[in-house]
Amino acid sequence: MRLNKLTIAFAAISALAAPALANPSPTEVCAQAPAALRSLAGSADDAVQRKALRDIQLGEQLCEARNRPEAARKFRSAAALLGTDLQTAMAGVAKTAAVQ
Repeated sequence: MRLNKLTIAFAAISALAAPALANPSPTEVCAQAPAALRSLAGSADDAVQRKALRDIQLGEQLCEARNRPEAARKFRSAAALLGTDLQTAMAGVAKTAAVQ
């Protein structure tokens, strides 16, 4: 009985925390995404790496200009080029790692 209550409590906490983890704030994106994406770009082929790094650099410039929504779009674009999504990249886990 006690285990069921703990399981239910954990599920409720997880459900409440999931939206916060799924959508990082623009400030978090600007602070964390460039390093995470550069790390992933290091293992990409040259053409993809070049395109991704261009989007990352543009995203950083947009962050400096305080245009965080557009910066997040550039970071999402770079993540897509690298075969993942921004939330996964920021979590430090590549989507394709499980397939390998």
